[in-house]
Amino acid sequence: EKYPWLDADNACALGASYGGYMMNWIEGRWPDRFKCIVQHDGVFDARAMAYETEELWFDEWEHGGKAYYEDPQAFERWNPVNYVAKWKTPQLVITSEKDFRIPYTQGIAAFTALQRRGIPSRLLVFPNENHWVLKPKNSRQWYGEVLGWMDRWTKGEPQR
Repeated sequence: EKYPWLDADNACALGASYGGYMMNWIEGRWPDRFKCIVQHDGVFDARAMAYETEELWFDEWEHGGKAYYEDPQAFERWNPVNYVAKWKTPQLVITSEKDFRIPYTQGIAAFTALQRRGIPSRLLVFPNENHWVLKPKNSRQWYGEVLGWMDRWTKGEPQR
C-alpha cells in the first residue's frame, strides 16, 4: 500500500551466504511465492555442510552449539534438502570454487536438484573467486546474469 508501484505478484527473491541458504529454504517452503530465485553461495544440505565447511563455529553455533553427529535433528529440522520434492521456482545458482565457507559443492547439489526436477535453472560458477565476487570482470558478469535472470522471469527474455 505504501509503494503502489511495487508488484508483489511479480517479484524475485535474492540472497547470498545466509541469504542463499534462505533462498533454498524458501524454494521448498513457499514454492509459489516468487517468480524466480537467485541463490548465491547458499547452504543446500546442512548434513553435508557440517562436514564440508572450514567455518565450523558458525555452522555448529547455528544448530545449538553441537556437531552434526551430536545432534542430527538440530541440522535436519532446517535442512533445505529435505524439501526438494516441493521445489518449482526457477532458480539461478551462483557459486565459487575457492569458497571454503560454503563449498561450491553446495551450489552444484542445488543445481542438480533443480535440473533433476525439470525446474528452469542456471548455474554460474566462478573458478577464481571465494565467498565474495571481487574481480571487476566477474562482478560485471555477476550483475549481468542476476539482472538478466530477473528480467527473464518478470518481463520476458532480456534483450541482448
